[in-house]
Amino acid sequence: MKDDDCVRFLQWALPKLRMRWPGFRKVRRQVCKRVARRLRVLGLEGLPAYREYLDRHPREWLTLDEMCRISISRFYRDRGVFDLLKNGVLPDLAAAALARGEKGIQAWSAGCASGEEAYTLKMVWQLGLQRKFPSVSLDITATDADSQLLDRAHRGCYPASSVKDFPPEWLTLAFNRSGDEFYVRDLFRGGIDFRLQDIRREQPAGPFHLILCRHLVFTYFDEQFQREILRQMTARLCPDGFLVIGKQEAAPIGIDDALRPYQPHSGIFQRPAVPKTHS
Repeated sequence: MKDDDCVRFLQWALPKLRMRWPGFRKVRRQVCKRVARRLRVLGLEGLPAYREYLDRHPREWLTLDEMCRISISRFYRDRGVFDLLKNGVLPDLAAAALARGEKGIQAWSAGCASGEEAYTLKMVWQLGLQRKFPSVSLDITATDADSQLLDRAHRGCYPASSVKDFPPEWLTLAFNRSGDEFYVRDLFRGGIDFRLQDIRREQPAGPFHLILCRHLVFTYFDEQFQREILRQMTARLCPDGFLVIGKQEAAPIGIDDALRPYQPHSGIFQRPAVPKTHS
């Protein structure tokens, strides 16, 4: 399959799935390889034949949708974001919880893939903040639409490439190592609820003090869909709670009506306790 042919196919197909081509430009080869394998399974000559097949078999769109899932994840991805969580966001949330007489922080990792983000958040809390806030717990709901990735998250076993960005001083504290494989220690497995959910169709009820939705909605979905899901996430966010999107992702138009930037260009936003009013 030629790259140009696949690009044209994706530019035609993605909008029908409420996705946007710019988000797939750099990762398209991953999708194109999957489509090529699918053509061989179906015994089809090429992409024009596959377009006709999609017209005749509407359920095939569900298979194509699955082939368009991108799973690029690793521990401590975007170090600056997790440093801000460790040094600012999480301590603020813990102090606010204590002030309210509460003992728990509720977080949601949306599009958690193989669990690296959820485990990283738990490790940052346990290794960096638990001693300062011994009476406060961090509970994480981690959701993804791919059952195979969630199986890997439950196993908690990862190759060396997945931990290359992890703080080296914490590596032996967070993982048991066997050869080239790293196993999440039991200390960091509790308090994480992995769920099979497609954020486009189902979301955990909340409310949450912290929502991480990075490299998913605001990269791959079309703008209208982004705004719809943003409204749903904001409704699940506690007053003074935080939403974290990808550092390089563009915030959808209208995000400032509900959220305010925590720090410029950080991808972190906070829901004000008092809603913004327009004069």
